[in-house]
Amino acid sequence: MRALRRFTVRAQLPEQLAPLGELVLNLRWSWHPETLDLFESVDPELWRATKGDPVRLLGEVDHDRLAALAADRRFVRRLTDLADDLQDYLSTDLWYQRQHASGAPAAIAYFSPEFGITEVLPQYSGGLGILAGDHLKTASDLGVPIIGVGLLYRAGYFVQSLSRDGWQQERYPGIDPHGLPLTQLTDAAGRPVKVAVGLPEGRTLHAQIWKAQVGRVPLLLLDSDVEDNQPAERGVTDRLYGGGTDHRLLQEMLLGIGGVRALRAYAAVTGTPAPEVYHTNEGHAGFLGLERIRELVETGLSFDEALEAARAGTLFTTHTPVPAGIDRFPRDLVARHFGGDNAWPGVAVERILDLGVEADPNVFNMAHMGLRLAQRSNGVSKLHGIVSREMFAGLWPGFDAAEVPIGSVTNGVHAPTWVSRTVLDLAERAAGPGLRGDDAAGFDALATLDDDVVWAARRVLRERLVAEVRRRLRASWLERGAAPGELDWIESVFDPDILTIGFARRVPSYKRLTLMLRDRDRLRRLLLHPERPIQMVIAGKAHPADDGGKQLVQQIVQFADDPAVRARIVFLPDYDIGMARFLYSGSDVWLNNPLRPLEACGTSGMKAALNGCLNLSIRDGWWDEMYDGQNGWAIPTADGVEDPDRRDDIESAALYDLIENTVATRFYDREAPGSSPRRWTAMVRHTLSTLGPQVLASRMVQEYVERYYLPAGVSARAAAADGLAGARDLAAWKARVRGAWSGVRVLNVDSAGLGDTPQVGQSLVVRATVDLGGLAPTDVDVIASYGRVDLADRITAPATLSLQQVEDGEGAQRYEGTIPLGRTGPFGYTVRVLPRHPLAASVAELGLVTNP
Repeated sequence: MRALRRFTVRAQLPEQLAPLGELVLNLRWSWHPETLDLFESVDPELWRATKGDPVRLLGEVDHDRLAALAADRRFVRRLTDLADDLQDYLSTDLWYQRQHASGAPAAIAYFSPEFGITEVLPQYSGGLGILAGDHLKTASDLGVPIIGVGLLYRAGYFVQSLSRDGWQQERYPGIDPHGLPLTQLTDAAGRPVKVAVGLPEGRTLHAQIWKAQVGRVPLLLLDSDVEDNQPAERGVTDRLYGGGTDHRLLQEMLLGIGGVRALRAYAAVTGTPAPEVYHTNEGHAGFLGLERIRELVETGLSFDEALEAARAGTLFTTHTPVPAGIDRFPRDLVARHFGGDNAWPGVAVERILDLGVEADPNVFNMAHMGLRLAQRSNGVSKLHGIVSREMFAGLWPGFDAAEVPIGSVTNGVHAPTWVSRTVLDLAERAAGPGLRGDDAAGFDALATLDDDVVWAARRVLRERLVAEVRRRLRASWLERGAAPGELDWIESVFDPDILTIGFARRVPSYKRLTLMLRDRDRLRRLLLHPERPIQMVIAGKAHPADDGGKQLVQQIVQFADDPAVRARIVFLPDYDIGMARFLYSGSDVWLNNPLRPLEACGTSGMKAALNGCLNLSIRDGWWDEMYDGQNGWAIPTADGVEDPDRRDDIESAALYDLIENTVATRFYDREAPGSSPRRWTAMVRHTLSTLGPQVLASRMVQEYVERYYLPAGVSARAAAADGLAGARDLAAWKARVRGAWSGVRVLNVDSAGLGDTPQVGQSLVVRATVDLGGLAPTDVDVIASYGRVDLADRITAPATLSLQQVEDGEGAQRYEGTIPLGRTGPFGYTVRVLPRHPLAASVAELGLVTNP
C-alpha cells in the first residue's frame, strides 16, 4: 500500500560525532574532497548506495556503526580537524574583504529560478542553474557577501529515462525537504517563517523558507507546499519550468515578490544586512523590482522616484540570444494579477504594464521589464553582449547597437567542483594548490608537465568514464525492458584506448544534437575506422513539452542501438551533475555545434577544458573569444547561408573532415606503439596552462564585483542619500529632460584647422551651435564622435570627445573641441547632444539623443 505521506528521519548522532551534522548541512562538502572522503569512510558501501548523499547516509547508517565511529579516535580527530577547517573557511578574510574593505556592499542578493549546486539538491535543469550554483560557490570562496534567492521545487526537474524505442520519458519523484541538506527558517520562538503574496479574487499565496548553506553563502528557497494555501496555490512550486502560462506567472511572482519579502524576513531573524545590490539572473525574477518599488512607495515616494531608487542598485543579466527564449506573458494576465482587487496603492497597473511593453501590444516581456528595472545589464560572453545589444536595441531608439548599455561578463566555472582529483593531483605536484585558489596561481606551471605523465592521467580518466558508461548503459537498458541475459555485449562497449568525444547539453533545436547524424554512413566509418576509430558518449534532456527535442533524442538513441555501432556510440539518459563530472574529465574532445550565434555562452566546454579535454566547437559563446588555434579546433561555419538544411550539410561535412583528418590523426600520432602522442599532450598542456585561468568562475565573479556590484552599490547609496533625495532629484530631472527634449536641436556644425590635404598629426577644431530647448548646459553633454568611416559613411569604432561650452548665446549655446587626426584613411565626425546627470550610469540611459 502507498504511504499517505513520506518523510525522512535523521540519525541521532553521538556527542563525539555532532560536528558531522554541521558538515552535512554546509554544502561546501560538495566541492571539498577531504570532507567527501570523511563521509565515505562512515560506510563506504552505503555511501555508494546513497549515490554520495550525506543526508541519506546519516539517515540509513546503522546505529552500531555510529557508536563504533564515536569510539574511533582517528575518525573523531579527522572529523574535528575538518569541522575546524570549515569554521576557519567561514570566518577568514578572503579576497572581497582584503580588496574591498570599505565602501563595498555589505550584502548582495542573487535571484535565479534554478540553482545547480549538487545532484543531491535537484533544483536545476541545465546551464542557467549550474552557472547560478557556480556563482554562489565562487562567491563563497572569494568572500563576496551574496545571498541567493530561489524556489524549492517539490518534484525538482524531471528524471529522464527511455522507452524501448528510444522515446524520452519523464518521472517526477517527490522531494522531502527534510531529507535534503536544508534547514527551515524559523523565528525566535521556533515557528516557521513565512511570506505571503497577494493574488486576484482575494486569494493569497503563502510560502515557507528553506535555507541551503553554500559555504559562506545562504541560499533561501521558497516553498508553497504549506497548509495555509489552497490546493492550487500549494502546487505553485511543484516543478521547475512546469505547468502552463498562469502557473509560470505565479512561480515568477513568488520568486520576485516573495523573494524580496524572504530577504526582509531573513534579515529580521538573523540580523543580516539588507542587500544594497540586487542581481537578477534572467527575467524570471524580474518582479523583484516591482516589490522594491512597492516598498519605497509605502515610504512616501512617487512611482518614478521609487523606480529610480530601485534601479540604481539592480543588475540584470540576460542569458538568451533569441527572442523565443524570453518569458512573455499575455498582457491581460499580468494586468489581472497586478490590478483590480490585487492592485498595490500608489503602483498603478498601467505603469507596471509599461515596463514590459514590446512590439506585440498584447504581450508582457519579462526581459524588457528586467532591462527597464535595472540601471546596469550584461550578457554572458563578448559575442553574446554584441547579440544582446542588437536584440534589445529597440529599447534605446536613436542609438547604434554598439552604444546600447548592455555589457558582458563571460561566464566561468567553479574549478573545485568540476576538476577531477586526478587533474588536481597533477596540478598540485606541478604548482601547488593553485587551481583551488582565487587568483589562478600556478596555471603556468602546468605547461611543464611531462608528456607521459599527462597521457597516463588522461588514460586513467578515460578508464573511469568507460566503466561509468557501461554501468549507466546497463541500467538504462534494464529500465527499457531488456533482460539481464541480453546485455553481455555491454562489457565490450567503449575502449579506454580509443579517442573519446563527449557531447552533453539541453536539447533545444539550435544546439543541433543530431548534426552528427547528417551523414550516417560517414559517422559509421569514423566510429569503426580500422586504424583511427572514435567513440562518442552523448547525453541531454529535452523539455517535457518539446516533442521536437524528444524526436532528436530518439534519433540518436535509435542510431546508437544499432548492433553494428553500439560499442562505439552511446546515449546516457538523465544527464545531471554526477554524470557530467565523468563526461567532462573522461572525454578527450568536447563537441559543441550550435547554430552561431545562438549559444549565449555554453560552459560545458569550459569544465571539460579544465580537465585537459580539448574543445571541438563552432565559434560561438565563450569559444569565440577564447579559441587560440592551439587549445582545440574551431568548426567552420556557413554564416549567411539562409537555407538551414544546406547550412547543416556544410557544417556537418566540416565537422566530419576535422574529426577524420585532424583530430583523430593527431590523437593516434605516436612515435612508437604504446607511447604518448606528443602533439596531443602538448595541446592538453597548453589548454590547462593558458585556457584554465580564463574559464574560472573566480575571474567571472571578480569581474561582476568590480564592474557591476561595486558601482551599483555606489549608485544605490547615492540614490538613498539624505532620505532618498538622490532618487527624487534623478526622477525630477528625467521628467524635466523628457518634457523639454523635443526642443533640443543642433543648429550648426562647422570645423577649422585643416588645409586642403589633411595629414596625420594635424588637429581638427569642431564647433557646434545647440539650442537646448530650455534645458541648462549642465543637463546635457555635447559630444563629437569621430574615426574611420566605411563606404556608407558610417563611423566604425568611433572615439568620442565632450565639447566644451565657449559662448552663452541668445537661446543657443556654442561648443568647441579639438579632434586629433591619428590615423590615415577615410575619416569622419559627427556631433550629438545627450542628457547628462551624475547619477545616470550611461549616456544612453534615457534613450534620448539629438543628431544634427
